[in-house]
Amino acid sequence: MSVPPAKPGLHHSVSEWTSNNQQLSATAQHEQLVSMVIRQEGRSLRNETNCKTTWDESDTCRRLRDRLWDVARRKEELETCAQKVDTEMEALTLSKEQTEQALAATALPLEVSCECLTLRDGRRGYELAIDPVDQQLKQEVALIERMQKVLQQHVDRAFEHLCVLQEARHQLTADLQNKMDALDIDMSCLSLTVQSPQISLKTNPTRIPSGSSNPQEWSQFSQYNVARAQEAMHVSQQMREDMSLTRVQLQNELDTQRRATEFSLRKRNHHEEQARDELEWQIRNTEDEMAEMERDIHGLDADLQVKTASLKLAHTRLENRTNRPGMDLCRDEVQHGLVEEVHQLEATILTLKQKLSEAQRSMQKMKLHHSRMLQDLSRKQEALSLEQRSMNTRSRLAATSSTDKTPPLLVPLTNSSGRSSLQLAHSVRHTMEVQQLPGTQNLSFGKTWLINGEDTRTTVHVTTSQII
Repeated sequence: MSVPPAKPGLHHSVSEWTSNNQQLSATAQHEQLVSMVIRQEGRSLRNETNCKTTWDESDTCRRLRDRLWDVARRKEELETCAQKVDTEMEALTLSKEQTEQALAATALPLEVSCECLTLRDGRRGYELAIDPVDQQLKQEVALIERMQKVLQQHVDRAFEHLCVLQEARHQLTADLQNKMDALDIDMSCLSLTVQSPQISLKTNPTRIPSGSSNPQEWSQFSQYNVARAQEAMHVSQQMREDMSLTRVQLQNELDTQRRATEFSLRKRNHHEEQARDELEWQIRNTEDEMAEMERDIHGLDADLQVKTASLKLAHTRLENRTNRPGMDLCRDEVQHGLVEEVHQLEATILTLKQKLSEAQRSMQKMKLHHSRMLQDLSRKQEALSLEQRSMNTRSRLAATSSTDKTPPLLVPLTNSSGRSSLQLAHSVRHTMEVQQLPGTQNLSFGKTWLINGEDTRTTVHVTTSQII
């Protein structure tokens, strides 16, 4: 049997085969060792990274909870401050409206004072005098105009400060809204887990957004808003106190001036009545004297006629006796008696004429003065009527003041932000105290009012010469 031919190719020896097997075994052992080391390192890395990730997530949740507490505390502070601002805005609005009502209430006293001045300008002659009533009325008009100016200034300042409070409230509202949004975002972040469906990879999540602030700036911003609102509220409280005090002081001044004016008016009316009564008495006496003078003038005229007749008789006798003839034309006792009688009658007639002329002049003067007194009496009666009309006009002030003693109704208000008014514990109590100062002629008027639970007292001293 023949041997088959050998196949072409490389044949290895047994030693090579053995070396190859040993090499494969050594390589397997090395790779197994490397794999074991890698596995151990991988397990260690997994444990380490799991712990690190778990700790980081826990620390992040803790920081989120701390941040939520900080933001919530700041949010409560902002809400409390915003409520106080709303309350202060309501109180300032109420005080502003009370000041506006006080300003509107000055229209009637001003109208009454001007009407009294206009009525008293209707006096004529010497009755149109610059008396204390005119001075008091002008002082009252000047006081009311000053009151209107001061109250209007307070109203304007209150309106401007309401705008400041509204701006502070707007800043607080914006900051509060930001805090609420931040709370919502942080709470949603705190609620996320690795199983949440909303998580995903984002592009460059570690970037710093524009407009970012640090914690100090964040805290200072809210503190600035709160401090600004608190300062505005402090100014508003001071403004409300000033307005309340100004209203009471001006009302006291107006009441004092009104009493002084009414006292001067009553005093002037009394003087007018006295002057009228005196003038009426003088007119009656003058009329009686004129009647007596009229009778005396008639008597003087009758006596003058009698004396003239006697003079005619004496003249006639003398003239007739000039016709005696010869030696009978003698200047005898009869002649001397007639001449003396003529001289006496002529002197008597001259005296009677002078006295009659003097009586007639006096009568004319009395008539003229009587007409003047009648004219002045009519003026005095007209002036007295105007004084009475002025007093009746000022009675409207007394009716208004008695009506104002009823407690005012507090109507719910709405501030400039459009929010409904809050419950304001606002009460006003007026107490009038009258005290006689020992050893003086002065009266002390004290007024106490209670505003928001705080007592305030104001005392005005008025002399008795100004009031009745």
